[in-house]
Amino acid sequence: MSDPSTGENLLFLTDEQLRQGIEAMFFAYRGFTADPDRILADMAYGRAHHRAIHFINRAPGTTVTNLLAILGVTKQSLNRVLRTLIEDGLVESRVGRTDKRERHLYLTDAGKALEQRLSDAQRARMRAAYRVAGPQAVAGFRQVLEAMMDPDMRRRYQALKESGA
Repeated sequence: MSDPSTGENLLFLTDEQLRQGIEAMFFAYRGFTADPDRILADMAYGRAHHRAIHFINRAPGTTVTNLLAILGVTKQSLNRVLRTLIEDGLVESRVGRTDKRERHLYLTDAGKALEQRLSDAQRARMRAAYRVAGPQAVAGFRQVLEAMMDPDMRRRYQALKESGA
């Protein structure tokens, strides 16, 4: 009889095994967001603020249009988030040099400091989990995550990885 933990049965997962994976993903996500959620709650911010701060940090000068595509939210929703981040001095919006209709987004020093706090919390959790799981599991986990992405999101993810931003 083959050992399911060796990967031999991965092509023949039962519905129960898939359900367990789905539930593990839900609980892992809850843990992954718990630390930043506590930091953000003190500021009356939510996960949408965190995602915006994260991707503005990853690609300084990104446009509102690009951020909309990455986050997959409505323009109205993103505008509400950006308005509070700008008013609170965490994000700066600059008019495009070549296209005056474009708005380029940058984190201020205060925004960078908040992003650092949020990322530090998540990096610590991921680092601890990766150490427990080991390098093969980490590589496999990354493969699974990339395989779950829609093709357009996978292309964006690859471009972001390759940009080194």
